[in-house]
Amino acid sequence: MRSPAYPTSSRPPTGPGSSHVPALDGLRGAAVAGVLLFHTGAMPGGFLGVDLFFVLSGFLITGLLLREVESTGRIALVPFWGRRLRRLFPALALVLAGVTSVVWVLERLGAPVADRGMVSTTLSDGLWAQLLMVNWHLLAQDASYWDAFGQSRVFGHLWSIAVEEQFYLAWPIVIGAVTWGVRRFWPCGPGRSNSTVLTLAVAGAGVSLLLMIASLDPADPTRVYTGTDTRAFSLLLGAAAATAPARRWFQHLAEARRTLSGWLVGTLAVTIGAFWVLVDGTATPGLFTGGLFGHAAACAVLVGMCAAVTTAGERNAGETTPPPPVRVLRARALTWVGGISYGLYLWHWPVVVLLPAHQYPALPDWAHAPLVIGISIALAVASKRLVEDPIRFRVRWARGRTGLVVFGASSAALLVMWFGLPAPSAPPIDTDQF
Repeated sequence: MRSPAYPTSSRPPTGPGSSHVPALDGLRGAAVAGVLLFHTGAMPGGFLGVDLFFVLSGFLITGLLLREVESTGRIALVPFWGRRLRRLFPALALVLAGVTSVVWVLERLGAPVADRGMVSTTLSDGLWAQLLMVNWHLLAQDASYWDAFGQSRVFGHLWSIAVEEQFYLAWPIVIGAVTWGVRRFWPCGPGRSNSTVLTLAVAGAGVSLLLMIASLDPADPTRVYTGTDTRAFSLLLGAAAATAPARRWFQHLAEARRTLSGWLVGTLAVTIGAFWVLVDGTATPGLFTGGLFGHAAACAVLVGMCAAVTTAGERNAGETTPPPPVRVLRARALTWVGGISYGLYLWHWPVVVLLPAHQYPALPDWAHAPLVIGISIALAVASKRLVEDPIRFRVRWARGRTGLVVFGASSAALLVMWFGLPAPSAPPIDTDQF
């Protein structure tokens, strides 16, 4: 959920320009906060934070790829995927191994929170989470998203990570093909790459929306909510906002209409936040027939404007203070949460499942959500400081052939876990009842 991995800086740039955009960290922090509040029952529409994550990911990845095209004329796919692996795999592997071990041990100890069904689904879902296909695995099992959060699937939330990873695999190939085509057929028009990517992103987003509407089952919209094809529009709208034509529009507005751009950022942020508060899952009319698309489009404009306002302030040396709405998004607490958002997203749902409120009747109702969030934050901070940042920025063995060997060994160890851990035996059949 964070920005792409950059090997030379501990504060990587997060927009299509070369500068770090703290407001995007703030948006990331708001997104993960919404998801946490949703899963702890405090905000019915907080699940829409995932859409903001998708938009940010599409924006950041596309900006990175297009900068590479502008500077080198091509996309180096293997190094790109290597950076994504270093950024995302270590924390994911830690969660998969750690949570699976805890669930298995709890079941062996007879803990009521971990039953045979939880162990079985954890082993099965974990394998597909490692293969970056858990969203399709859950759909194949008819596992309803909207019911899953009352059930014992500790990796059910990883469907969104799978959608993003599938996008990271396919989208660079598309941009690379566009770049090759432009160089081959329009050698005098390098600017066509950005325009063509914008056209493809907008067209792809439209097709994705049509697929969502056509495939919608009003009784259970899980298929359209977690399917990669029907959720791609959020990523693609973010990608469209990162192209040069869109950036020029955002930049013009930020520089020529500074006050208006500040109001626009504030209005969009408040409107999106209000939507999160008012939306009530599947009961919200129009959510899956255009509502999610409109929300993602608003997020894309908000992200693009935040990046443009920051760049405009840097260009105008005398204007060091951003508009008030941008200052709110740059608040230290919000950007700090954004900095640990990936680990926080990975860890929070297993904590929710393994610490259900009904198992602790002595704990006041108001204390459950802070307890879950506090433990999740502690795990996310430890993950970032001890695993994510060292592997991403400092250790040399994580790169090149050594890194590939370590990745292969880690992947093999996870496979051994999925197939080697003994699944719980089926409960005995009581023949006296027949």
